[in-house]
Amino acid sequence: MYITKMIREECEGFEPYVAGKPIETIKREMRLERVIKLASNENPLGASKKAIEAIRENLEGIFYYPDTNSYELKKALSERYEIDREEIFTGAGGDEIIELIGKLFFKEGDEIVISRHSFIRYEMAAKLMGAKAVIVDMKEGFKQDLTAMAKACGERTKAVFVTNPNNPTGTYNNKEEVSEFLKSVPLNKFKVKPLVVLDEAYFEYGLLERAYPDGVDFLRDNENLIVFRTFSKIYGLAGLRVAYGFASKEIVEYIERIRPPFNVNRLAQAGGAAAIKDREQVVKSQELVKREKEYLYSKFEELKIKYVKTAANFIFFNAGALKGRELFKGLLKEGVIIRALDEYELKDWARVTVGLHEENEIFIEKLKKVYNK
Repeated sequence: MYITKMIREECEGFEPYVAGKPIETIKREMRLERVIKLASNENPLGASKKAIEAIRENLEGIFYYPDTNSYELKKALSERYEIDREEIFTGAGGDEIIELIGKLFFKEGDEIVISRHSFIRYEMAAKLMGAKAVIVDMKEGFKQDLTAMAKACGERTKAVFVTNPNNPTGTYNNKEEVSEFLKSVPLNKFKVKPLVVLDEAYFEYGLLERAYPDGVDFLRDNENLIVFRTFSKIYGLAGLRVAYGFASKEIVEYIERIRPPFNVNRLAQAGGAAAIKDREQVVKSQELVKREKEYLYSKFEELKIKYVKTAANFIFFNAGALKGRELFKGLLKEGVIIRALDEYELKDWARVTVGLHEENEIFIEKLKKVYNK
């Protein structure tokens, strides 16, 4: 079509993010009655009862536009983390927050620094705006090399993205490493430090590790820092698309200028505001993951499968001779969805979400079956 001549150059060969398929789709395509999804790191316990009740209470009002300022949600977040509401922003999931940062700061000729094998959406956001991603190799053990990432920053660097814990490897950087990194990031051509974007989507699971840092602790001394988290993981609201972030009042003000006016819907705001107050649900979810990842570790060891200990609610493991894609396909036929990692340059590896005990047992059973074929 002639109209394609007007498409932005950055969009011409742009590859879309490949999301995990929903259970209903797999049931239909594979003609299966039961499917277990362990691919997208959702919380198998679901959302808290408090969040569901808040959503029900707001159903009758869905003919109204949502509060464009997400007042009640920001109020709940402010009370939970003791941060001024003017230093809080919200988004339709972490994906939108990453894109908002890209739209606000990146343009052709700019660079961002990211770790190899970190969340793929950072590089996508840069490419979409015509910027370049400078990719830094990980340390041994699939851990982000923050020292090397700081050294990779140059005059054109607008931002450095750090995922903590990292998706898809599950590794994390401790408080001392993050602190030293923030101090060592050099000035760019604007004579300021580039943004450091700390993605803490798995924050609540990371807290199970003694040395895991809270990004909020670094905000006061680092005006270039943006910390963001999501309700999609431990809070079980992935289907509502709601996330939040912390930054200086100045950065938040600019994000507020460019975001869509009703980006977080009414039900998402209500569910998030209730979920952030439900500490019992968080503790139950943490205990489940702590217990079940030990179960999966033990089974991987029995099967002599190499894996990386995780600070998140998923486990990164070596697929062996089958490779990640073949293992994914084999398990799919057995009604178990995991994640192959070809797009992360990890063809030999796969990622599995820590599920309920019954789901984990089925996963191990089907894993053995696929390997024995």
